Amino acid sequence: MKIGLLAMSGIRAHDPELLRLGLTLPGFVERSRQIAALPSLGLLQLASATPEGHELRYFEAEGDGSEPREVYDCDLIAISTFSAQIFEAYAIADRLRAAGVKVAMGGLHVSVLPEEAALHADYIAIGEGEHVWPRIVEAAQRGESARVFRASEAPPVDVARLPVPRYDLLAQRPYNRFTVQTTRGCPWRCEFCASNVMLTQRYRKRPVVEIVRDIEAIRALRPGAFLEFADDNTFVDKEWSRELVRALTPLGVRWFTETDISVADDPELLELLARSGCRQLLIGLESPDGEALDGVELHANFKAKRAGGYAEAVERIQSYGITVNGCFVLGLDHHDAGVFERVQRFAEDTGLYEVQVTYLTAFPGTPLYARLMNEGRVLEPGRWDLCTLFDINYRPAKMTVDGLRTGFHGLTQRLYTAEAMGRRRERFLARHRRRPATAGA
Repeated sequence: MKIGLLAMSGIRAHDPELLRLGLTLPGFVERSRQIAALPSLGLLQLASATPEGHELRYFEAEGDGSEPREVYDCDLIAISTFSAQIFEAYAIADRLRAAGVKVAMGGLHVSVLPEEAALHADYIAIGEGEHVWPRIVEAAQRGESARVFRASEAPPVDVARLPVPRYDLLAQRPYNRFTVQTTRGCPWRCEFCASNVMLTQRYRKRPVVEIVRDIEAIRALRPGAFLEFADDNTFVDKEWSRELVRALTPLGVRWFTETDISVADDPELLELLARSGCRQLLIGLESPDGEALDGVELHANFKAKRAGGYAEAVERIQSYGITVNGCFVLGLDHHDAGVFERVQRFAEDTGLYEVQVTYLTAFPGTPLYARLMNEGRVLEPGRWDLCTLFDINYRPAKMTVDGLRTGFHGLTQRLYTAEAMGRRRERFLARHRRRPATAGA
């Protein structure tokens, strides 16, 4: 069969004021553009799990939600999407099916709402796809009717035995950033996090030798490519983390990842990170106020317990020449109208190199969505296209919807002016110049 892998790329937002600001504040959209430019590692991993004997092609939907004409030459199309793009994905799937092309869908949103997705696709994958996908391919080849495939019906995915993602399918595409998976899942259970909806197994680490193997595959395809580790929380296990970073150091790569604030507790790891080519750590701080974080992480209240040391931790990480992208979720239940000033002050006082602000977003399947539905606070149930992180889909506890939106707009304008960004980055560079040479990259 001819099998197509279709990624729904790009960042979505409906707020007209933010869209306008995005045209004039490059700092606001910088990270979004980087994310949009990344290939879908999930689809490339599925490609590596495809049984032999099939022709594979990788596609991306256009920014307006349209599909490349070539997808209609395929017998089977796998569509990867997030909640914010799900209606666009459904529309494409409907057009493909009307033209006689079989469609398979999976991922976070589809795993939560398989009945909804089944109205638009022939085959539905629930949960991790590596063991499910070959069964879908075989079903399509035999011409079987529509059905749902559950990861729970197959053996658990052993991340220590994953084949190399099919990066070669991207050979003709102008990517200069590639994703690699080092871990899967997160030990923390934040109420608003959608990742844990599908990743139901315990936090898992891949063997370092396998990670290096994948990186070498990328380097063979695109020497000098920037790497992003497609993880929710890379450096949970500090001993394994040090092993990984030591293996990265001789490769001469430049890379980025997401982790939690506990990375600041390990000076040896920080020094190794600096030497290994780590350029930035994205850390979910969520709020400058410890009170607002109480109960946000449902397993051990991790974030609330660490909030008092945020400033010191950011300073320690950046003193090694590693930039921190501090992420804040605005609209938590304890946030009032003063939170916008507090976030700005925290960013200025700590000299965060980069700041990312988003709205608290109720994603389907999360504990947050269930709670807000029970409280009657979801504004438009079923409006998955509002799950963009840059649109409001619930009623805040201590602000009006308009108050949250107005405060967010004002904070965005203040954070991402050239002057504000310049001050933060100059402070980082000054600190970087003073740090000991032994901690250098």
